[in-house]
Amino acid sequence: MSPRVLLFTGKGGVGKTTAAAATATLAAARGLKTLIVSTDTAHSLSDALGEVPGEIAPGLHLHQVDTQKTLERHWGELQDYARGVLVELGLDEITSEEITVLPGAEEVIALLELREHAREGRWDVIVVDCAPTAETLRLLALPEALDWHVTRLMPVGRKIMRLVSPFVRGVAGVSAPGEAVMNAGERFHRGLMEVRELLTGDHASVRLVLTPESVVLAEARRTLTSLSLYGYRVDAVIANRVFPDGGADEWRAQWVAAQSRLLSEAEQSFAPLPIHVVPYLPAEPVGRDALAGLGSAMYGESDPFAPHAVEPPLRMSADEVTLALPGADRGEVDLARKGDELIVTAGPYRRILALPAALARRRISGAELRDGVLRVRWHAADGPPGEAGSAPPFGPGSESASE
Repeated sequence: MSPRVLLFTGKGGVGKTTAAAATATLAAARGLKTLIVSTDTAHSLSDALGEVPGEIAPGLHLHQVDTQKTLERHWGELQDYARGVLVELGLDEITSEEITVLPGAEEVIALLELREHAREGRWDVIVVDCAPTAETLRLLALPEALDWHVTRLMPVGRKIMRLVSPFVRGVAGVSAPGEAVMNAGERFHRGLMEVRELLTGDHASVRLVLTPESVVLAEARRTLTSLSLYGYRVDAVIANRVFPDGGADEWRAQWVAAQSRLLSEAEQSFAPLPIHVVPYLPAEPVGRDALAGLGSAMYGESDPFAPHAVEPPLRMSADEVTLALPGADRGEVDLARKGDELIVTAGPYRRILALPAALARRRISGAELRDGVLRVRWHAADGPPGEAGSAPPFGPGSESASE
């Protein structure tokens, strides 16, 4: 049986690591075999839990990524080739070794290790403390973006390498990648696609952590839209550091009033998602006991580890594509068509959707954004698929359009 996978993200400084640690500690306290990992290079989890990686309590394991060892174990061919090319270009071996562990590699390796942990069948719950939202969105968009490029370039690349490899050393002065390197690249690509399948599946969901501040709330709304664009399901929002309203002095009463107004906005923005409120604590919760208590207060009577009921954001039928974009405004969304691909842009983020053959042969008849759902309809009869930009634009002042 697949483990329940919970990803926590939010704007930097809102307490996402604390929320993730509290959730994992609560899961272990309830008898669930729990693993907590991080894709955040800051490695704040061990600080919050007050423990070093390993089994830190009965049923609770903290894992920290070892990028170098994982690269060597699974994709050593890629690293060896890159290191060899750098040496051929004149760099010493120590410098070449350091350069081959590129910035961002640790976050990617954390995702790939997550897939391995989920396959073990050892865990009931896996909690992932993600990096702040912008980095998390880039990371979660990577598998599908890489798939788009690899699917088109890898077959061509293999053919080209067979033809030009005898000339590469003579012209460029470096070795061309061999079959083992190409195979390692394909394994890396397959691994990332399996990660995406895991994280967009029925057993995984994202929890957004925020504090009741206008700037934080605005970013959380955009994050919900962007996660849905990429196919990830959000099943709850955690509002952290909320002032209690009893016995407040004048200064705190102003904060209580401002937070109350923003929490009401959050309830409207994220409905029907539940919002779990965490009070502003008198001291920082550090250690398993404090975190377990915080987890109980955070979720109350609800079961945070039960299967979620969130529908997949993307659905394709015989004549319509629907994509949930909660919170998206008309001016933020753009739609384009290029051959058998539908290109959807929401704010600064873009997703390229490969259309099934039944839709790729037909032309779009209309599109609308209504109640946070983008609907694209197709003509019934077959016809030329169209080129880039041939998707109908949304009409000015309206949320729907048709050709």
